[in-house]
Amino acid sequence: MALKMTTREVDGVTVVAMDGRIVLGEESNALREKVKGLIAEGKKKLVLNMDNITFIDSAGLGTLVSAHHSAKAQGASLRLCHLGTKFTEVLQITKLMTIFDVYNTEAEAVASFSK
Repeated sequence: MALKMTTREVDGVTVVAMDGRIVLGEESNALREKVKGLIAEGKKKLVLNMDNITFIDSAGLGTLVSAHHSAKAQGASLRLCHLGTKFTEVLQITKLMTIFDVYNTEAEAVASFSK
C-alpha cells in the first residue's frame, strides 16, 4: 500500500498528513522526496502528522532521521505529531525521542513554531 501524503499550510507552517506505512522502498523514498521538495521550495517549518500511519519499519525510522537531519542542515525545522503509543514506544526504545520534537496534536506542533 502506497504512502499517501497531503500537504497544507496552517499559520505559515507546512503540515504533511501521512496515511499508510513508512517502509523500505517506494514509501520511504516518497517521504524523503516530499521533505526535500518542501525544503527546496523554501518551507522552513514542517510538521509530519503521523495520525494515520499504520506501520513503520527500520527503513522508515531511518527516513525520518534523514529528513530531520536534512531539514536541520538547511535551516528548517521538522516536528512530529500524533505518534500514538506504538511509535512513541519505538522512538523511546531506539532513543530517537531525543532527536525529534514530538507533539500530541497537530495544533500543538504548529503552535510550537511561534514560541
